[in-house]
Amino acid sequence: MSFYKVLQFNELGDERGNLVAIEGNQDIPFDIQRVFYMYGTDSTMVRGEHANRKSEFVLINVAGSSRIVLKDGLGHEESVILDKPRMGVYIPKMIWKEMCDFSSDSVILCLTNTHYNGKEYIRDYAEFIREVKEKKQ
Repeated sequence: MSFYKVLQFNELGDERGNLVAIEGNQDIPFDIQRVFYMYGTDSTMVRGEHANRKSEFVLINVAGSSRIVLKDGLGHEESVILDKPRMGVYIPKMIWKEMCDFSSDSVILCLTNTHYNGKEYIRDYAEFIREVKEKKQ
């Protein structure tokens, strides 16, 4: 059983172009409280490198591509290539995430279920592992 979920959104389109609509609690499993996006990231950079105690995320490459590395803190690691604007990855709370291998035109749209609170971020990987192990006991 995966600790994340790849989402496929409905794509509508005609001779005018394509449209993807995403609704909270329907297409994604939470109410959307915050939206942000990343762009202009060099292909050699790594973004993210954190876990969240309360926030869930859906990441969508609305342009270009990137690779998302996910770790559950129990030794499982998986990568997802986001390269279609109708595809997203749902990341539950307490999953370590890293974004990398950005194409030059990459734009990652991020949807979350919480407003920003820096105190709920775990930015040290050793601390993340420690908290995951404590919850399993």
